[in-house]
Amino acid sequence: MSSFLNPTLRLLTASAPVGISGSLRVYIAFLLAGIAPCLIPCIASGLIIYATYTLDRAIPCAEDEVNQGYLTFANRRIGVAWCILAYLLGAALLFWEGIFLVPILPLVIGYLYTKGLRMGAHTFKLKGGAGMKNAVIGLTWGGSIALVVAHWTTSPVIVLPIFLFFGLKLFINSTLFDIKDLKGDLAAGIRTIPAYLGERGAKYLLTGLSLFLHGAMAYLIVTGFLRPEVVIVGYSCLIGVVFIGLYSTEWERRPTGIRKHFRQIAIQGESGIALGLRFLMGVVPVVLLPGYV
Repeated sequence: MSSFLNPTLRLLTASAPVGISGSLRVYIAFLLAGIAPCLIPCIASGLIIYATYTLDRAIPCAEDEVNQGYLTFANRRIGVAWCILAYLLGAALLFWEGIFLVPILPLVIGYLYTKGLRMGAHTFKLKGGAGMKNAVIGLTWGGSIALVVAHWTTSPVIVLPIFLFFGLKLFINSTLFDIKDLKGDLAAGIRTIPAYLGERGAKYLLTGLSLFLHGAMAYLIVTGFLRPEVVIVGYSCLIGVVFIGLYSTEWERRPTGIRKHFRQIAIQGESGIALGLRFLMGVVPVVLLPGYV
């Protein structure tokens, strides 16, 4: 029993930080739009994000044998069942709020990303191509976050910068993960951005995109289009540029130490740290539950 228990637990918990980070991103999206955050869609979005990423781990593929060898002996049926439970709970919460498209979009995209659509002798799969996978991740989750916020605003235009911010950030973050997974992706024949540009070239590209994104957000804040969440946007820019510049794949192979976990802290911990800094600076957000005005 112990031979598969630990790998199975790792399968079930590996994407938990991603789900929590997703919940906090939705919370931040409310703040940027100038809307008092509601906890229900934040929790629901985190559950759906967790389910989607855990499903990707639970269904084996060629590159995972190299990138995620620790899951070899995991009970993937338990993983799939857990994904279904988390997804249904998240979808039920969003349906309760009257949001119907958001639960469906990641499910369809997630299936095409993980399993693909078989057409004759060929399989159309989103998980591949230089930047294609990253664009899909950015469009899916950036679009989902924007759609959640759109349900609470009477100004549809405000949704566009929310989509731009999270869509491009997730594109950047997923490309950084491709640097870590370069060996496995090449073994599986997946030509990611780092595979084409190399680690240094990919980092130059991502630094440019990050500076462009945060420059655009600063302009929207200065012109009064977005709520002036200076701490959140400023920390996002700082940690993004610093992380891209300092990150090295050699750190991933360290047995212990903060550098080994720098990627998780910088990417998955970004939203929590930004909100913590915002709180410490005396800006306490208001949380609204259903039925409160």
